[in-house]
Amino acid sequence: QAQLVESGGEEVQPGDSLTLSCKSSNSAWKNFAKGWFRQVPGKDREFVAAVSGFADEIAYADSAKGRFTISRDNDKNLLFLQLTKLTPDDAAVYYCAARPTATMSTTEKSYYYWGRGTRVTFSS
Repeated sequence: QAQLVESGGEEVQPGDSLTLSCKSSNSAWKNFAKGWFRQVPGKDREFVAAVSGFADEIAYADSAKGRFTISRDNDKNLLFLQLTKLTPDDAAVYYCAARPTATMSTTEKSYYYWGRGTRVTFSS
């Protein structure tokens, strides 16, 4: 049973904005540090943004700074990623991840739990 489920991915055009969501079905995870990663075919999965369990620490990849915003609603077990000024380079499958501590990490290997991803594509 999937415990992290992403949603919100869709086809967009350059300059568009989009909000991705990640719902955790495990209430015990509400204060886990969480992050967003993305992957395009043929490339490694890359870090996008991360937030600590109580949202007191946030980090962004250079490609995301100034354009993306990560946020969370622990009461609803939700994680968000607001994407703005989208470019074709942002086309990817976006994954939500969680680690069993409130301490934030930007390292993929430190995340234990992963969703199945939501796809952001660009219209040709």
